[in-house]
Amino acid sequence: MHIDLSQGIIKEHMVKLAVPAVVGYFFHTMFNVTDTFFAGLISTQALAALSLSASVFFMILAIGIGMSEAVTSLVGNALGEKNTKKAQHIVLNAIVFAFFLSIALAILGVLFVPLLIEALGDPSYRQETLDYINLILYGSIFFIGTFFFNAFLNAIGDTKSFRNILIITAFLNIFLDYLFIKYFDMGVSGIAIATVISEAISMVYLFYKVQQTKLYTGFRTFTYDSQVIIELLKQGFPPSINMFMMAFGMYIITYFVAPFGKEAVAAFGIGMRIEQIFLMPVIGLNIATLAIVSQNNGAKAYTRILPTVHLGLRYGWAISSIGVTTFLIFAPFLASLMTSDGAVIEHTALYLRISGVASYAFVVIFIYIAMLQGIGQPNVIMPVSIYRQVIAPLIVFSLLAWMSVGILSLWITLDIIIFSSALFLWWYGEKKLESLKYK
Repeated sequence: MHIDLSQGIIKEHMVKLAVPAVVGYFFHTMFNVTDTFFAGLISTQALAALSLSASVFFMILAIGIGMSEAVTSLVGNALGEKNTKKAQHIVLNAIVFAFFLSIALAILGVLFVPLLIEALGDPSYRQETLDYINLILYGSIFFIGTFFFNAFLNAIGDTKSFRNILIITAFLNIFLDYLFIKYFDMGVSGIAIATVISEAISMVYLFYKVQQTKLYTGFRTFTYDSQVIIELLKQGFPPSINMFMMAFGMYIITYFVAPFGKEAVAAFGIGMRIEQIFLMPVIGLNIATLAIVSQNNGAKAYTRILPTVHLGLRYGWAISSIGVTTFLIFAPFLASLMTSDGAVIEHTALYLRISGVASYAFVVIFIYIAMLQGIGQPNVIMPVSIYRQVIAPLIVFSLLAWMSVGILSLWITLDIIIFSSALFLWWYGEKKLESLKYK
């Protein structure tokens, strides 16, 4: 069912779209937490392997995620124009594009990921990392397919289907992890296989849901349109680079954390997964903002865009306050749920208490990126991402490493970098709306 987001009360649309997305992404994060928990049962090396794999594999997936966000914007704008045939045409071309994109990313991953892993130079968990990441890479088509099919559903205001399948696969993943690790003793390879199986089921289900909508007309009506692909690349390249730089930024952080030992690397991975749980509502607000802004931009209902952005900010900051307070009080307890290693718990608690404050800045970043994508003005996203994820960390972290300071300085510096990026996006986004006469 297509929800017309260019009409009605914005607050109701925001809640209706964001809440199912939050629930779904919560279970998606619990999916990752489950993997972390079972890796902790194997060894600290296994925990470190998953931490490194997350940053490396996310670099591959980032392109697919960014392109899928562009799909939501393009389809949403077409629906806002009340041009259903145009939306259907975009969907079919996007599916073909996603298929070839997944193959290309899998090949690139298999060729270059081992080089990134070797660059860290720690042999204590290198083999476990390769055992895990190679199996995940072979299943790239399932991850990319899931992102694209969910993007179609988001464009029509359906965030419930993704929520439903994420809940199911989260519980399935617990069973599969337990089966492959406890009974078959497959180590981190078992965790990877469980993930690929769950993702394949998600993709099939979401494709089925897309088939039930008016967006899918079957490939008998498919005609290749290079202009759609060009527009998809044009709209998708900036957010793809943004997501890629986020992943590469994780790798850079891991690189500078590695000298502090495998316990610090494992703690960074655990801390990120715990942090993701509290960022889920912000991701939900990002999805809702993108869908609402896209349809209203297509419908030329420009006066509804700024209120949507400001509402998302208010909700996000309220949620961030809960997260920051929780980290300050319960950080060691949260870390102890993932591992019994005292050093890892101590490192994780430090990370959460310092880096958790950046959640306020992430709210601004996520909301304004969604707004800029929705109005078809995503170009600034790429340079800001390169600054936040690569240039600033490389320069400042290298300086800190040369000064031989403690890991606390890394986390404080990371907060400063994130807040400076958020302030710029806020300023740029408001100026862009004003220049386009949207406010």
